[in-house]
Amino acid sequence: MTVALPLPRAAEHAERVATPRRYLMCAPTHFDVSYAINPWMDVTRGADPDLAVRQWETLRRTYLRLGHEVELIEPQPGLPDMVFAANGGLVFEGHALGARFTHAERRPEGPAYLRRLESLGLKSVTEPVHVNEGEGDFLVVGELVLAGTGFRTDPGAHTEVQELLGVLVVSLQLVDPRFYHLDTALAVLDDHTVAYFPEAFSAGSRGVLQRLFPEAVLASEADAVVLGLNAVSDGRHVVLPSAATGLAAQLAERGYEPVGVDLSELLKAGGSVKCCTLEIRA
Repeated sequence: MTVALPLPRAAEHAERVATPRRYLMCAPTHFDVSYAINPWMDVTRGADPDLAVRQWETLRRTYLRLGHEVELIEPQPGLPDMVFAANGGLVFEGHALGARFTHAERRPEGPAYLRRLESLGLKSVTEPVHVNEGEGDFLVVGELVLAGTGFRTDPGAHTEVQELLGVLVVSLQLVDPRFYHLDTALAVLDDHTVAYFPEAFSAGSRGVLQRLFPEAVLASEADAVVLGLNAVSDGRHVVLPSAATGLAAQLAERGYEPVGVDLSELLKAGGSVKCCTLEIRA
């Protein structure tokens, strides 16, 4: 198997090329903070679903403006976190693995997303055996899948992805509960490059990331705690929370085009740009 490795230093400032993508999203029609399953959630603060919808709609329109296709899934009453479509599965080369959620509050999302994936004309859709929260903990970098564990996804799901998809899976241990999913601590910028917050990972996992991605963008804690790494890139444009100004500057220095959006209402539930976006890789 050929593994995608970082580009040599001479290519660091090569022109970035955008690739049209296909995304699945879910409107936050029923968004609320009615329970607390991560450190970001405070039931006493409440949430404004109308504001959440307006902010989410800006994100959807941003994708369309950048030339991407957006599929939708119907939001279900009683599932306030269904807006976080990234958790609904993993799609790689037209094959999908559904999600099985850790917390009882979110478990009904798994079958809902599985049915929607089955309707998208993919080569195969598989119901999972192990607990996994989709692209929350599985991030595709070229021909490699980085897989997070520590708070949500069972390590057995890492093997499940490798056996199902025939792709090399690298396990990474998350250690800071604020960054409970891999996509809150690491962003894929292109097939060779990532950005991440080192302190979110165990010492061994930091070593793995340093070996795989010596030219990675290292985010500050200030940018990480506004979920600046919960970003979506098409290889050139990086859509990220507008509050992550330092990270945006770092990306611009590397030749990417940061596109800031305000998803502050969804941040109340511990999610942002990437959490709202499941990529459909045909």
